[in-house]
Amino acid sequence: MPSRKFADGEVVRGRWPGSSLYYEVEILSHDSKSQLYTVKYKDGTELELKESDMKPLTSFRQRKSGSTSSSPSRRRGSRSRSRSRSPGRPPKSSRRSASASHQANVKEARRDILEIKLTPLSLKSFGNSISRYNGEPEHIERNDIPHKNKQDKFHLSEESYIATQFSLRPRREEVKLKEIDSKEEKLVTKEPASSRTFEATTTQRKDLEFGGVPGVFLIMLGLPVFLFLLLLMCKQKDPSLLNFPPPLPALYDLWETRVFGVYLLWFFTQALFYLLPIGKVVEGTPLIDGRRLKYRLNGFYAFVLTSAVVGASLFWGVELSYVYSHFLQFALAATVFSVVLSVYLYARSLKAPRDELSPASSGNAVYDFFIGRELNPRIGTFDLKYFCELRPGLIGWVLINLVLLLAEMKSQHRTAPSLAMVLVNSFQLLYVVDGLWNEEAVLTTMDIIHDGFGFMLAFGDLVWVPFTYSFQAFYLVSHPNEVSWPVASLIIALKLCGYVIFRCANSQKNAFRKNPTDPKLAHLKTIHTSTGKSLLVSGWWGFVRHPNYLGDLIMALAWSLPCGFNHILPYFYVIYFTILLVHREARDEHHCKKKYGLAWEKYCQRVPYRIFPYIY
Repeated sequence: MPSRKFADGEVVRGRWPGSSLYYEVEILSHDSKSQLYTVKYKDGTELELKESDMKPLTSFRQRKSGSTSSSPSRRRGSRSRSRSRSPGRPPKSSRRSASASHQANVKEARRDILEIKLTPLSLKSFGNSISRYNGEPEHIERNDIPHKNKQDKFHLSEESYIATQFSLRPRREEVKLKEIDSKEEKLVTKEPASSRTFEATTTQRKDLEFGGVPGVFLIMLGLPVFLFLLLLMCKQKDPSLLNFPPPLPALYDLWETRVFGVYLLWFFTQALFYLLPIGKVVEGTPLIDGRRLKYRLNGFYAFVLTSAVVGASLFWGVELSYVYSHFLQFALAATVFSVVLSVYLYARSLKAPRDELSPASSGNAVYDFFIGRELNPRIGTFDLKYFCELRPGLIGWVLINLVLLLAEMKSQHRTAPSLAMVLVNSFQLLYVVDGLWNEEAVLTTMDIIHDGFGFMLAFGDLVWVPFTYSFQAFYLVSHPNEVSWPVASLIIALKLCGYVIFRCANSQKNAFRKNPTDPKLAHLKTIHTSTGKSLLVSGWWGFVRHPNYLGDLIMALAWSLPCGFNHILPYFYVIYFTILLVHREARDEHHCKKKYGLAWEKYCQRVPYRIFPYIY
């Protein structure tokens, strides 16, 4: 079998069928039988090309700027021609005026643009199969328009400009349009900046999530308050909802500088582990400008190192119960740190280039502070969002659970932890280790590829996850519950059922995203989309649209059941997580419909159920 010359994802020059023109294409896949490459042009058209019709980018020399002629004399650097009028040139009196010529060029350019917009998607006459789905076009973000401000064009709509930018048109006509554009920029008065800002803001406000600016403002104020009320409720002897609100401590009892220092030590220790040159380096999903950021996968190694440090601390007699006795102070320290980090992230995003901003950003300061303005804030190679996503909060969650297990033994005078506490610790330890072991999967989540890094993710990763997800263990310290082995066996079976669904669904999705042509996935049915990607409609993803969410919810229920049924507080996590996943599913639905168009509607017909089978 002959070896292939180009790899999947590589950008090369591909010959347009029926012509001698080459354009940049991205290689999507390769058929070993037919020896044809499936490629995608910049305008979204997909074709199958032979290897002989493709050349590396390095084989093409860039034409010097300002050189629009391909005549041999100009390439040899010959002198400019005489300014005297040639015999064939008409006299000045018979020439058209500059304005008349200019208007004719504008009309010609507009006619060319109309031709571009009316170009059919189906090009079967070339003999190559086109696998583009004739659905709603893929959404193009504002950041995709390079360099020139679209408002400075001669009244070209955004759609027309993008069509011109990515049209498969001979170079002479592209040069002609560029010349017309440069002339018009000098003649047409630019619109006021305030008008452009108002238009952009009005357009983007339609897509604001979480209730818009008022909603995110209330969330930022309400979440920290709600977290502390929840912890204070749980510390009461009778944590019934009838005893709400709980007694509030004095403000000075919630802050201790030493606790804040311990928290900073924890955060920067994890940052040090993140910088260690261990673990493989992988590329993330393509950004708007085509770049792929590199990420080092060493989260599991960081967890092992942390476990070794904690084990050594216990051996040397370090009292980890200090964390439990100052639990509220640690929660406040983490909250203050997340707010300071959010302020820093927003301030640095004001200097970030436009193509590095998040697609979710809106231009409103309050909303962008919450959702995050910069997509991938980095200090050198240190990716702040990716680091916070898995390290300080997730590993801290396991450490807090261990602290609470030791606190239960101490407060209840036990020689061994209760079965309920062991179940909670074991279930959540498995969840965290699984996430760190499959760390690469987080690179394709909405948090990484769509949302910026702002208060939402900073507070969620550093405060909400470690101090709320450990709530079942926190509850069992003061409110023990004895679980029999038969009941424990049923809870373990439920947990394993949820884990199998969660892990198998995620593994199938990640394997398909890595290599859709993997022979192991040949039995899966798909729907092709105009973006070049395919949607799974069989296997776990043909069961419901989000089988991983279903597995997540089953596991969440298994975490709460060991706490018994005396109070509803231990089931707060299940209630909250259900609301979170339903809302996240709605966000996914919105973005997928926007991205895949009619292909997504066809997918929804094939897989009608969202999270729960037989429940829309």
